[in-house]
Amino acid sequence: MAQRYGGKYSPDDSPDNAPDAPRLKTTARVDPAGARASVMFVPAVVLLFTTLTGGAFSLATGLIGAALLTLAAWLLRDGLRAEAEYHGRKVARRPAIPRKIFSSILTGLGAATAVVAHAGGVEIVAPVIFGVAAGVLHVAAFGIDPMTSKGMEGVDTFQQDRVARAVKEAETHLKGMADAVKRAGDRQVEARVDRFIEQARELLRTVEDDPRDLTAAKKYMGVYLMGARDAAVKFSDIYARGRDPQARADFMMLLTDLEESFNDKTQKLLLDDNTDLNIEIEVLRDRLAREGVRSR
Repeated sequence: MAQRYGGKYSPDDSPDNAPDAPRLKTTARVDPAGARASVMFVPAVVLLFTTLTGGAFSLATGLIGAALLTLAAWLLRDGLRAEAEYHGRKVARRPAIPRKIFSSILTGLGAATAVVAHAGGVEIVAPVIFGVAAGVLHVAAFGIDPMTSKGMEGVDTFQQDRVARAVKEAETHLKGMADAVKRAGDRQVEARVDRFIEQARELLRTVEDDPRDLTAAKKYMGVYLMGARDAAVKFSDIYARGRDPQARADFMMLLTDLEESFNDKTQKLLLDDNTDLNIEIEVLRDRLAREGVRSR
């Protein structure tokens, strides 16, 4: 679908030499579950419809099998998303619930139940074979959950939990902001909000990498993002009614100010981290010098 851009000859009166916000490389956030997880809901539907006319026993076992396969697909989708979050961070705990492993087990049980539903007997060997095969193939196709934490050496777990709660709250504000501006029906505003969200997430990732930065960034992750969300809600309500150009210009300027502020804070946190590292290096060198060890 075509998308409008501002410029000297654009109908939105936005000149080419208008002040622009700091450039930020943005990447599309693709759902890690995608179509391959959605396809796993299909076997449950097929099993349900193919056992509707097979009698009471076939229908009952078909319903059980469909429920098991549906739960397996749901766990798989959440497991793939949790795994993507795990791999996307430098410091991360392993998922508390091994969703993909449970999904494989439930898929095997669902496949075995499907065989029983269609066979209509008490044969044990065939359902077991099909169930084990389905579970193994599920593991081969989707793998298992991450089983160990990464980057947690020397990290205060209490502080890490505080960061996790703060990041979750911040992500809630960002999602509310993105959902609100969609009501305005302006593609440029949506793109501008997406760019600010990417900048805000840069700050969140910086704090996740070094939980000591939480105190310095907590106001940005809480108060500022909550205010940005509320401003987005009010702008959408006003702009959706009358397409007020002044409200649009004011909101775009607010986004520019917020993006610059978040960018400056992120850079300051990174600079402070480098300063702390240099101090630790100098202290270590002094200790080695007192021990008579000279660096070459």
